[in-house]
Amino acid sequence: MIKAAVTVAVLALGLAACKPNATENNTADTNVENSALTDVNAASNDATNNADAALNSDVNATNATDANAAGNASANTTNAQ
Repeated sequence: MIKAAVTVAVLALGLAACKPNATENNTADTNVENSALTDVNAASNDATNNADAALNSDVNATNATDANAAGNASANTTNAQ
């Protein structure tokens, strides 16, 4: 009988020691999810910034071309007179 009682006590202590701590697990899960979101946001921001920079370069080149064309047209008009 004592042997059975000791066995039950040891098993109960073992189960108690293995009991998951929901708060710690939730915190760890939240930290992993936040890190993943940070990585995704950083990648998304990089892609958006790169696209904006490319678009701005294209617009700037177009504006420079337009300005040169307008200047040349004005010079051509002056030269024709």
